[in-house]
Amino acid sequence: MGAWLTIDASGGRRQGWKLMRVVVFGATGMVGQGVLRECLLADDVREVLTVGRRPTGAQDPKLRELTVADVGELGAVRAELTGVDACFYCLGVSSLGMDEAAYTRVSYDFPVAAARLLAEVSPQVTFVYVSGQGTDSSGRGRVMWARVKGRAENAIMDLLPNGYAARPGFIQPTYGAVSRTRWYRLGLAVTRPLFPVLRRLLPNQVTTTDGIGRAMLRVAREGSAVRVLGNRELR
Repeated sequence: MGAWLTIDASGGRRQGWKLMRVVVFGATGMVGQGVLRECLLADDVREVLTVGRRPTGAQDPKLRELTVADVGELGAVRAELTGVDACFYCLGVSSLGMDEAAYTRVSYDFPVAAARLLAEVSPQVTFVYVSGQGTDSSGRGRVMWARVKGRAENAIMDLLPNGYAARPGFIQPTYGAVSRTRWYRLGLAVTRPLFPVLRRLLPNQVTTTDGIGRAMLRVAREGSAVRVLGNRELR
């Protein structure tokens, strides 16, 4: 993280950021699609691993996809995650209609299992967990999703010295990113004409999928003085 290397370039030598191996969890979701796109475009990312239950459908020479039956059981991909420089954890679900036990499995157990494994095999990894605006850092509040994600944030930052939580607010999908949550898609269809106005009037409340991806890469390259990244930091 933040290390400079001398890199061979056509016709000479130049300085640039360390070439990174990046893993993306949840690359088929709306945020994950945006993050994956930015990672594939980044000159200083030499390899992108995706981990999930289904392939993304993306094609790129530096993309490798790891398909697992259970994202909470990562033993089979342990060797693949050794020596990873950055992990962008974008896997998540809506809490609507879910009880706390089921939501905890996806939003706490899965990301913490990934962080725990990476703490063993890639302890200096930069791990950015996509949480959400309104997350409860105490982990004891009345709103179920907020306290579960707050507990996950705390566990990840305890496990990893370079662990961070990203808390986006309203997210505008860009460059073809599509939400898999029906109610979110419907809401986006209604509010899409308002995006330019919202971004002007509420710049610290609105972000984009590509913006989140670029912000995560900046953290992987440079670190951050704060470990909880709200919309202001993500912009």
